[in-house]
Amino acid sequence: MDAAVTAKGQVTLPKSIRQHLGLQAGDRVKFFVHPDGSMVLLPILPVTALKGMLKPRKGQVTIDDMSETAASGAADAMGDARK
Repeated sequence: MDAAVTAKGQVTLPKSIRQHLGLQAGDRVKFFVHPDGSMVLLPILPVTALKGMLKPRKGQVTIDDMSETAASGAADAMGDARK
């Protein structure tokens, strides 16, 4: 597929590309240019698109549980650093 660049530097994305990326009018995209000159175009997703990606934990974690886990991890890291 190809597209023309207008005098204002604008390009109309082909319909199949818009559909593949799930783009609608007003959506934003981000361009990534690689050192070899190739480029990647990705949609910028709203935060609401993340809803449901993570499964909720079963039960609650207390501050004491978090502190104990952090202390344990730090102790393990210190032990690894001494080896």
